[in-house]
This record gives sequence, structure tokens and C-alpha cells, in this order.
Amino acid sequence: MKSLRKICLGLSGLSLILLIAGIVSAQPHIWQPAAVCLSVFFAIGIGSIPALKSYQYTAWIITAVVAGMIYPAAFQKWGDFDLRNKWLILLVIQMVMFGMGIQMSLRDFTGLASTGKGVLIGLICHFSIMPLVGFLLTRIFHFDMEIAAGIILIGSCSSSLASNVMVYIARANLVLSVTVTAMATLVAPIMTPFLMKLLAGTLIQVHFIDMMMEIIKIVIVPIGAALLHDYLKTASPQGWRIVRNIIMASILWLVALPFGLWQFLKAHLSVSILQSFEILSFFAGAVLAGVGYNLLANRVSRFDSFMPYFSMFGIVYFTTVTTAAGRDNLMQVGLLLFFTSVFHNAAGYFFGYWLSRIFGLDKNSARTIAFEVGLQNGGMASGLAGAMGKLGTVGLPAAVFSPWMNISGSILANFWRRRPVNESEIVVEETKVAGPGPGTCTTTYG
Repeated sequence: MKSLRKICLGLSGLSLILLIAGIVSAQPHIWQPAAVCLSVFFAIGIGSIPALKSYQYTAWIITAVVAGMIYPAAFQKWGDFDLRNKWLILLVIQMVMFGMGIQMSLRDFTGLASTGKGVLIGLICHFSIMPLVGFLLTRIFHFDMEIAAGIILIGSCSSSLASNVMVYIARANLVLSVTVTAMATLVAPIMTPFLMKLLAGTLIQVHFIDMMMEIIKIVIVPIGAALLHDYLKTASPQGWRIVRNIIMASILWLVALPFGLWQFLKAHLSVSILQSFEILSFFAGAVLAGVGYNLLANRVSRFDSFMPYFSMFGIVYFTTVTTAAGRDNLMQVGLLLFFTSVFHNAAGYFFGYWLSRIFGLDKNSARTIAFEVGLQNGGMASGLAGAMGKLGTVGLPAAVFSPWMNISGSILANFWRRRPVNESEIVVEETKVAGPGPGTCTTTYG
């Protein structure tokens, strides 16, 4: 594998030469395929460079953007099949979220007892700083209304699981990070539609209940399936019996739907109640998916380790499709949208860190909150945009913001990793909270 990566790195150099030659000679039939080959070969070959290995995922996202920009028609329809189909996008996003959920555990929610203050600060900062900064940026730069709504949307989404990875690299407070991410995910079905209604209601039509239901489908259902898999790893015989009963009920419900049950419900129930039964159907499917995955993972060792690759494929897919759908808009505002993503992301890190310090968190916890605030769930934003049928406009900021968030997050994480918090500072921070004891020094350093 290492030799293959080195070969691809060499081929990327050759592709770069062809790209330059094609641009200089103004021959699109040379530079366009050369640009795609360069990005593909470099995305594979970058793994052979130790200093850049952690950016391989970002390289694939950039590849998706390049391919979508150069060959937009190839990533919109295959024959009569629309690659932007609402249900296909939903399934891909659910696969991505399930893959991310595999990295979570039910134990993540137990950290609330020991990190309650930090979690509260993290949630308040996350659901205030990012949507408000996004709103202000749309007022400054005057984007098209739907693109502006997309900027507010990604600012209003929950924090990304990438934040946990960045916190781990930075050697900050991982327990706090995981707990904030878990809680932000749980409150997103309420907070995201509320913030969108409040800040973007004049830009696009926002249906609170509809958006809440979509977030449950996109995020809560697949992560619920992943957490069921986590529960079954250590479930007692009694726990398994309960799960088996739920499985039977889920199968009966799902089998009955196409045989007239759904038509009966549609004829006798209001739309709002019908939506609740639709969510119930999704959760029934999640039960079967979680149990099925658990059985498969028990038979195939290290199966969990392959799920991040499925998630990466899903993210590359909807990034490519979103870029292709919004190519014309990107040609007009792409550079400005990129600078907006830089400002938005930097504001999250800056205000997340310093507000945490003002509220009394130690430096490691403040670094953690900086990542939790600055890194948004781009997959969730893309899924919601796809559900609205506005992937090429409302979904466009997510396609631009996501690659930059991964790049900036990696840079900041490695920067803080090289500058660890002094152990004496941690002791001093704890002392400040608890109050000085006999013989305790209260002087801070740095």
C-alpha cells in the first residue's frame, strides 16, 4: 500500500505538469482531466508523507469539489436517475451519521455529571456564536438569499464529531468534547429549526416541525441505531429479550405499512400525527439496522474500523453532487464564500475559547470548547438542504465550509499539541474553582 501511495504521488506530479501545460496552451481537454487526476492521485499519495497524512480526508473533499466543478453534468444525473434525489441523499447522509455514531458510546452521556458546567457553556456558546456570526456575515457580504440561509444553517447545526478527533490530537479535554457533541446532537432537533426560523425566516420558508422531523431522520435515527449496536455489545440476557420483542414489533410494523396500514393512517390522521408515525417507522428501521450491524460486526472482526471509510465515501459523494448542482453559483461567489467560511470558523475558535475562559473554564477545557464551537456538522446541513430540494444553493456553504473546517481544525489541533497546558496551570485552575487551601499557590503562569 505504501508503494502504491508513492506511485500515486509521482503521478500527481506528472498530472501537475499536464495541468500547467493545458492552462498555458488554453486547451481544456488537457487541463480539465489533468486537474481531476492531480487531485485524485494526490489524495491517495498524500498518505505517504507523514507530515501530511492527517490531511488525506480533506484531500478527498477537495477532489470532490474539483470533480464537481469541472464535470458538473456527470454528477447530477446518470441517465434518467437524479443523483440529487431526496431519498438517495437522505440514505447517504444516514449512512454517514451511522458511521459517525459508531465512534460514539452510551458512556459518552455519563460524562454530563462530571462536566456539567463545561457542557452548559459549550452548548450556549455553540448555539449562539455560530448562528449569530453567520447571520452577521450574510448582512455584511449580501449573498443570494438561499446561499445566505445556507450560511446561517451550517452555523445553526450541531457540532461535528470531527471536533472529538481534533480535541484528541490537541490533548485537550476529550471527555468534555464527547459529552458536548452528544448533547448538541440531542438538542439539535429543537435548536436548529428555532435558530433558522429566527435568523433565516425572511430568507427562505422555514417550517419548524418539518425541519425538526428531518433532523431526527438525518441525525437521531442513524445515531440511535449505532448506540443500539453499542448497547448490544454488553447487553444482558434480559436486555436481549427486550430487544427481541422490539425487533418483532418493528418487523410487524414495517411489513404492515405497504399492505394498507399506511394508506389507512393517511386517510384517518392529520398531517402532524402522520409525521410522528413516519418517524416511528424510521426508528423501527433503525432497530433492525442496529441489530443487523451488531450481528455482522460480531462475525467479522474489525468491521467497526471500516465504517469511517463508508462515512468518508458518503461525505465525498454529497460534496461532489452539491458542488455540481451549485457550480454556477460557486463560479460567482465561490471565493467570497471561502473567505466567509474562514471568518466564520475563526470566530468560532476565538469566541469559543475566550468566552470559556471568561466563564471560568481551565485552558484545556477552553481549547475543547473552541473546537466544539468552531467545527459544525456539515453533513447535517447538506442533508437538510437536500430535504428542501435546495442542494445547489442552501447546501452550497456546507460544501465550502467543510473542507476548510477540517484543514483549520487540524492546524489548530497540532499547534496546541505542541504547546500543552502546563500541569501546574491545571492545578491552579482547579484551585481557583475550589478555593485556595492551606499552602496553595494561586499564581497562574503564561
